[in-house]
Amino acid sequence: AVMKADKCQIYTDVDGVYTADPRKVPTATKLDAISYDEMLELATLGAQVLNNRSVEMAKKYSVELEVLSSLTNVPGTIVKEATRMEKMMISGVAKDTNVARISVIGVPDEPGTAFKLFSRLSAKDINVDIILQSVGRDGTKDITFTVASGYLKDALAILDDTFSDSQVIYDEDVAKVSIVGAGMETHAGVASKMFEALYSAQINIQMIATSEIKVSVLIAREDADRAVRAIHNAFFPEN
Repeated sequence: AVMKADKCQIYTDVDGVYTADPRKVPTATKLDAISYDEMLELATLGAQVLNNRSVEMAKKYSVELEVLSSLTNVPGTIVKEATRMEKMMISGVAKDTNVARISVIGVPDEPGTAFKLFSRLSAKDINVDIILQSVGRDGTKDITFTVASGYLKDALAILDDTFSDSQVIYDEDVAKVSIVGAGMETHAGVASKMFEALYSAQINIQMIATSEIKVSVLIAREDADRAVRAIHNAFFPEN
């Protein structure tokens, strides 16, 4: 950005950004181009091609990125602002196994409970991802959320101090599988198609989170690779 360069080429051990990890999904295909927002989501959700900070900087200063292989002389994937061309429903499938699920059972069903919980986690720089809160009954409710595995111990210590009268359970054998694509904004039924693929593979969904360009599900870690393949096959069927 400082040098006002036309492009920033990043040489890696892969020749571009793929619709899934080609080591896990043999049918994954390389993308010619992807938007900053899509790449940022994929990088944050577990795709290991680019560091999410590099994508943030590129977007902030409108620097076009190109992901290339340092081993082969072939065109890579361009990361840039969204184009006007018709978009695919999704651009890729990613998985993240660096995740743990925490449930706090029987917290008071009253205003400020969620704030009390998440503000204390935030004060310790513990980022919370997927959140699920049950409907209150008998004066209590349950709150379930996910954190990065490395923060599990600290999060449990905070919960033990904050909600000593509530039961806290956790599970580290989980994974987050996500689909990302700007095309979700214009294509209906994307989430439904993802859930159908998981149902067909008999994979149970524990939690769901959505945004304008992503859908993430929490599943058993042992099902992660199988889930990625099933979802990828649903959106990118073999010809």
